[in-house]
Amino acid sequence: MGFVIFLVIVALLLFYGVGLYNGLVRKRNAVEEGWSGIDVQLKKRYDLIPNLIETVKGYASHEKETLDNVIKARNQAQSATGIDQQMAAENQLSGTLSRLFALAESYPDLKANASFLQLQDQLAQIEGDIEKARRYYNGTVRENNNAVETFPGSVVANMFGFHISEYFEIELEDERKNPKVQF
Repeated sequence: MGFVIFLVIVALLLFYGVGLYNGLVRKRNAVEEGWSGIDVQLKKRYDLIPNLIETVKGYASHEKETLDNVIKARNQAQSATGIDQQMAAENQLSGTLSRLFALAESYPDLKANASFLQLQDQLAQIEGDIEKARRYYNGTVRENNNAVETFPGSVVANMFGFHISEYFEIELEDERKNPKVQF
């Protein structure tokens, strides 16, 4: 009788461990899905930037340094690998885009250009979508990290190599503010 009770307890612990493992896998997959959503929105932004640059060039071609910095930041963001490198590149790209829009303030004809206004609206929409994707991603990271760091999930996580994930955060205080993209 004692042996049967022992086997039942071992079986319950095993099923509980499998449940913890499966929960960790689901949370890790949700984090990956969340990052994929951010990646899709970032690609949309990358695709929009060359059109924006070309429109601005027509009115402010002598502002070559600013335009080159935006292109350089875009290229670095596109080639970034890993979440940490991607976050740093995105922070830099956001900063250069802010400078580009600040520059456009000096050109009334540019501010009134229909193409520029359309691109500006598209960028504002994409930035909103990036923010939503970032919130979802950070929520999945929070859930994953809680599961990986709390007992008894931490025991299973350590046994099977689950790790905490990094939040997608904005580093610069100025960039924490909502970007004003209205002209």
